[in-house]
Amino acid sequence: MKADSELPISGSIKARGGIYEVLKTAEDLAIRAGRLSKNENYACLAEPTFRTFFSNYALAVGSTGNLGLSIGIVGAKLGFQTTVHMSRDASAWKKRMLRKQGASVKEYESDYSKAVQEGRNQARQDPHCHFIDDEQSNDLFVGYATAGARLQRQLSKSGVVVDRDHPLFVYLPCGVGGAPGGVTLGLKQVFGDAVHVFFVEPTHAPCFLLGLLTGLHDKVSVCDFGLDNRTAADGLAVPRPSAFAGKAVGSLISGCMTVKDSDLFRILKALKDTENHWIEPSAAAGFIGPKRLLGTKEGKRYLERHNLADKMDQAVHVFWATGGGMVPQKNRNAYYDEASRI
Repeated sequence: MKADSELPISGSIKARGGIYEVLKTAEDLAIRAGRLSKNENYACLAEPTFRTFFSNYALAVGSTGNLGLSIGIVGAKLGFQTTVHMSRDASAWKKRMLRKQGASVKEYESDYSKAVQEGRNQARQDPHCHFIDDEQSNDLFVGYATAGARLQRQLSKSGVVVDRDHPLFVYLPCGVGGAPGGVTLGLKQVFGDAVHVFFVEPTHAPCFLLGLLTGLHDKVSVCDFGLDNRTAADGLAVPRPSAFAGKAVGSLISGCMTVKDSDLFRILKALKDTENHWIEPSAAAGFIGPKRLLGTKEGKRYLERHNLADKMDQAVHVFWATGGGMVPQKNRNAYYDEASRI
């Protein structure tokens, strides 16, 4: 298991891209203003003089929660005026935490896509505001992509071999597609054809799958197919995918899978009971991967088509646990209780 749920600052995969883009934005502003050179120790960005400087600038982001946490916490810490645009049904505890950290939270009655669009529009009206766009940002993508090299080092240190005879299967929970897309790019750069990446989405919100199947990307919504976009996996409750991510890595991924909410809760509980490790519902999506790959006609067909069926004894499977480290204990207990009732 790749435990991004334990990453510092926001306890999720979004720390990889979000914190990178905040720091890159701070770097660019400071260098342009003549306050920083690339040869200096960047720890100085946390000093009070820079905090005063950054207070003249704003950061904004549209988020279901975890990206907002990573950007809101780090942005506010550096002194930026930070605004997170969220749908009304996003987790209340994430909104409370953001406000406690000094970020402003704007809520919208509609879904995630509406929050992102409103955030973009408002940011365009302020020349000092940088909008961090989970659907279109190159910098976020680069931040996520660094995960490939880091996983390679971890596997190598553990003596795990990855090559054509020892294939690597990676299962990534997918919402809009930015984070898993960036990770996929990094994995492919490092492992090439030896890695097989699958995105896993809720049955009620498979936006990336539908974007690829139709070729319409962000021009199609799950609601167009009679789906309600309602899922306990709030980070994956996205009606439209990122066209940027779909076009960048749609040809690199091995396939898309779907998972029911009830399975997410069963996995969450099993992981807690057997390993004493906590993740949030959305982070449990990837754990369904081997069952879909090895236990369905479509999965077996993929293995046969790519000459992998006789190599599965040497295969490595990585479940990407994308978040949950900052979930309050009260919410963890509620998730566990719900899982116990299933």
